[in-house]
Amino acid sequence: MTDLDAIRSVALRHAGRGSPAMPRLHLFRIDTPTDAAGLIYDPVVCLVLQGTKRTFIGDGALQYGPGECMVVAAEVTAMGQVCEASTDEPYLALNLLLDAAVISAVLLEMDRLPEARIRSGYGVSKADPRLLEAWRRFAELLDRPDEVRVMAAHLEHELMFRLLMGQQGGLLRQIAGADSRLSHIRRAMAWVRQHYAENLSIGAMATVAGMSSSVFHRRFKAVTGVSPLQYQKHIRLHEARRRLVTERAEAATVGYAVGYESASQFSREYKRLFGAPPRRDADALQPASKDGP
Repeated sequence: MTDLDAIRSVALRHAGRGSPAMPRLHLFRIDTPTDAAGLIYDPVVCLVLQGTKRTFIGDGALQYGPGECMVVAAEVTAMGQVCEASTDEPYLALNLLLDAAVISAVLLEMDRLPEARIRSGYGVSKADPRLLEAWRRFAELLDRPDEVRVMAAHLEHELMFRLLMGQQGGLLRQIAGADSRLSHIRRAMAWVRQHYAENLSIGAMATVAGMSSSVFHRRFKAVTGVSPLQYQKHIRLHEARRRLVTERAEAATVGYAVGYESASQFSREYKRLFGAPPRRDADALQPASKDGP
């Protein structure tokens, strides 16, 4: 049995059961292909075990399947779609939310590495045998919950080391750097998420990032795949969707609350992102909101 097969077996045993002892590790099992759906990533590494997923970020699309890792280093907005899945062979994946403190601790034990040039805030690459071996040991702790308290931190450090040594290591190093170029962009992204309903300017965002407007715009789009103002719009629309589902408010009221001055523009942009008008989309999501994700 290969390491990938072993991890797949763990995922099949535990998917849907939750793992409170390892709260940043999430297992996903999806039995049918899905339509593209909007989401906001937290910094995360995803290992696909079975099936295929496609992620749209900005104007680009990434497709990845068994044995491939996707690393997302910033809170980017995206559209995600499971392309290949069935009851007999469901889509299976492990997601581990990244902890900057853990990455920093591993880097302290490594030789100094140069800061990577920002190309994007995300990337996909094939997991090499040593990385898959580290994933297997980490995932198998789910079968031995009594060992999690002692072993989880050690095995997560091994996993981060292998990721740092791989093709996406530059992204991880950017997450850990308190004064890295990515950290400046993420600071501006966090500020946009706090002030999404306001009329924001590129100059104001660039000031938060400590960059000139032109440099900020270029680096922001490199990280997120979208312009700063598009990012703000996506944040507004995701917040609107949350309010429509949880508060059952009128669409026009929600649109104004998240910063839109025109109800028709809000409805048009909402449909463009989520595939249906606000109220119809929220009503379709309502049963899922009652039963959990």
